[in-house]
Amino acid sequence: MMVSDSLYCTLWMLSFFGQYLGEDLQFSGPANGAVGGSVVFAPDNPPSTTLNIVQWQFGTTLILIAQSDSTTIVPEYSDRVSFDRNTLALELWDLRLDDSGIYRLTVVTSAGETLTGETSLQVFENITNVRLIGPEELLIEGESSANISSVGTGSITSVQWMKDNSPLSPSNSIIFSSDNRSVSISPVQRSDSGEYQCTYRNPAISETATLSLIINYGPEDVSIKGEDVVDLGVRVSLSCSANSEPAASFSWKINETDTDVTTDTFTIDYTDFTHSGDYICTAWNNVTKRSATQQHTLLVKGGGGGGLSSGAIAGIVIGVLVAVAGICGLTVYLIKAKKIPKLNQQQKRQASGAAQSREETKARGDGTVPGKMSEHIYENDKHENVYENVKLEDSRRPRAPTPPQVSNPPPVRG
Repeated sequence: MMVSDSLYCTLWMLSFFGQYLGEDLQFSGPANGAVGGSVVFAPDNPPSTTLNIVQWQFGTTLILIAQSDSTTIVPEYSDRVSFDRNTLALELWDLRLDDSGIYRLTVVTSAGETLTGETSLQVFENITNVRLIGPEELLIEGESSANISSVGTGSITSVQWMKDNSPLSPSNSIIFSSDNRSVSISPVQRSDSGEYQCTYRNPAISETATLSLIINYGPEDVSIKGEDVVDLGVRVSLSCSANSEPAASFSWKINETDTDVTTDTFTIDYTDFTHSGDYICTAWNNVTKRSATQQHTLLVKGGGGGGLSSGAIAGIVIGVLVAVAGICGLTVYLIKAKKIPKLNQQQKRQASGAAQSREETKARGDGTVPGKMSEHIYENDKHENVYENVKLEDSRRPRAPTPPQVSNPPPVRG
């Protein structure tokens, strides 16, 4: 729908002279946008009465006219704007740098009252290709310096530096360039490790680039954790640690003698007395080319609740077996040498003599106690002339008188 020339002329005059009549429609503030983006203009206090005519314009250029039953957008903006009749908001997209300027809203109410308000727009170029350039060499604490530079294109109104999401401030070792686009750190410390962020800003847009710095240091504060005194036959582990970036590598010595252990843990499966001594852990940083050592003294003691070690038990068992084998060998030797059989024959002769002596004693009736004779025999069973001793002792004892002999005995009567 085309607007009549007389109406257009009237609205133009109202909008032109409205600035001298005061502004009745308020806007929250200037608007900012980036090329290719969009922006919305809307009054904070739209009128609540019925509106007959609404007009938006950019400078002196008409954008649209809305009446109670229709909205007309000029061809230049037909594919770049939209209008909300309820809020009177105008949305403008596909922004260009030449869209920057003053935007005016004019309203004619059904009561014939004219209300006006204006706001401004600033369009900025996009910020692109933001990146940080840092040192390529390895950084060593107390020795190296680090320079970080930022680059980027577009409308840049401010540059902000952060480290680990906190503002980066200048100090004795941190210095910013005059344009704030680079920072120098000298000498670097381990606290300088982290993620650095540089943000390029304008009122409409911002872009951020990041860079991580790693400061190498150490090793230092080497320590060994483990027991000092242990029993025989137990498992022991000594753990070595060091403060280092990157992580340190480890090597171990025992009493100044190198070992093949190259981990942070030295393990002894079963302790014996040879494991007592000084254990030396050396931490090495391959970047800083520095090393540090720590010593730990370990004592392996006997006894204790751990019992005998497997080696000690095995030695005892072997000793017992050797003793048993020796006894068996000696027995076999004696048998083969016929020393044991002779001993048995001697005992038999002693026993036989003792029996004969008991018979003679009974025949004599001398009251000799057999048990005593036997006792004498067995008490002297280690002597070779046991039987002769028994006879001699028996001959010394008193005997009963011999009965008279009768040449002709009287006949036995029936």
